[in-house]
Amino acid sequence: MEPVLYEHKVQYYETDKMDCVHHSNYIRWFEEARTYLMDQGGFGYAQMEALGVMSPVLKAQAQYRTMTRFGETVVIETCAEGYTGTRIAFTYIVRDKETGALRCQGRTEHCFLGPQGRPVSLKKACPAYHQKILEHLT
Repeated sequence: MEPVLYEHKVQYYETDKMDCVHHSNYIRWFEEARTYLMDQGGFGYAQMEALGVMSPVLKAQAQYRTMTRFGETVVIETCAEGYTGTRIAFTYIVRDKETGALRCQGRTEHCFLGPQGRPVSLKKACPAYHQKILEHLT
């Protein structure tokens, strides 16, 4: 499946005293992009949680390459990868929309939990979602 592209316009409050985006915001952007990918793929958080399945973050990584500044727009390329049925990972590539300059690369890992907070197999708990995720793997 092709990566899903998500655009984000940098807001003033996302910058810090160094006049660039604070590093913590890239993790937030990863979540925005991941949520968008999942919604576009038909396996969004809201629908999954309505079925009693949650997907918390287990690990988040980011490698910062160049500074992003207020007023710029970034394009976040997001891919689903590494799906096991009980876990899934996503990769992110953040680029300046205008220049294509690489700003950040990252990856997050998630698990699936049932209503009691215990790990569940998405294949068993939500077979239709399992199939949709398989269609989005890189």
